[in-house]
Amino acid sequence: MKRLCLSTVCLLASWVSLQAGSPGYYLVYFGTYTGAKSKGIYVARFDSATGTLGAAELAVETKSPSFLAVHPNERFLYAVGEATTLDGKRSGGVSAFALDPRSGKLSLLNQQPSGGLGPCHVEVDKTGRSLLVANYGSGCIASLPIRKDGRLGEPASTLQHAGSSVNPQRQAGPHAHCINVDPANRFALVCDLGLDQVLVYRLDASRALLTANDPPFASVKPGAGPRHLAFRPDGRFAFVVNEMASTLAAFAYDAKRGALTEVETVSTLPADFAGANNSCAEVAVHPSGKFVYGSNRGHDSIVAFAVEGKSGRLSYVAHQATGGKTPRHFALDPTGRWLLAENQASDNVTVFCLDPASGRLLSTGRTVEVPSPVCAVFVSSK
Repeated sequence: MKRLCLSTVCLLASWVSLQAGSPGYYLVYFGTYTGAKSKGIYVARFDSATGTLGAAELAVETKSPSFLAVHPNERFLYAVGEATTLDGKRSGGVSAFALDPRSGKLSLLNQQPSGGLGPCHVEVDKTGRSLLVANYGSGCIASLPIRKDGRLGEPASTLQHAGSSVNPQRQAGPHAHCINVDPANRFALVCDLGLDQVLVYRLDASRALLTANDPPFASVKPGAGPRHLAFRPDGRFAFVVNEMASTLAAFAYDAKRGALTEVETVSTLPADFAGANNSCAEVAVHPSGKFVYGSNRGHDSIVAFAVEGKSGRLSYVAHQATGGKTPRHFALDPTGRWLLAENQASDNVTVFCLDPASGRLLSTGRTVEVPSPVCAVFVSSK
């Protein structure tokens, strides 16, 4: 009976997608850690009407493109490179690529320094004029102008974090782990794992400039280690996944002031989890704003919570095993009916159907081999 119900939900999702009249085809680009198996960024075709993910092929060869971002016009793709040198100098780098919507292949446009060491996250602002980068190794952020031809200019602003927190092994200094633009495109929020803070910056997208905000940050629980952040589409709430504490924090967001106020913090693990090691990685909010998801590395699962509309409080829905090891990242497709989980340690990506009524993830049994996958982004297929 359970299998019948799950199959019915997935078929319903496919039917709704077809009724919407959307072509339903996307290119999915996968960032990876390069090594014996991976050579760079991979691409696969995805059919949102059926949830079918095709075989992955190499889109471009480049070193450790661990996080990706797509320009709003979908003609350009940007990637951090977790290398230690760029042009013979000790620096992280960011790369700009032209995107061929038919073949899916990427062509390098140019590279620029990331403004620090160990870049791990990148985002394009909503106007497509600014590229924002978080540098984990040196604990700083940078903003780079994007030219009309998609190429990157040199960093227009670089801001260094300072301080520490309670864990001497992981938090002896700052470690900027992500940078996200708010829905109004006025502020950029940065999770710093080393400081246990979410720092807030004002964004001037036209000049690709970042400046400190007042209030300058919000704090999470000591030792939590904030990693990634996601906004509810209406901009009223933001959700922070804490890597070290395996928790998810809900914040009310004042879009006029760029201010965060904690609502609550909940565990991402089941109460009976007996494993000694777990760390959280990714967080995402469903396009409806009704559900938020977080990934567990160790428990190897994705946890789903329902989001109360007015308060932003969270209620547990379910855990879903990811069908692999170390889900460093996962991504909801643009229709909100499917989820791709990238299992870094088992070199595979699994496809899940999403029940739009309950928020539960339902296994489709579909798995595609991708070497060391750690990020996924969708682009409309022409």
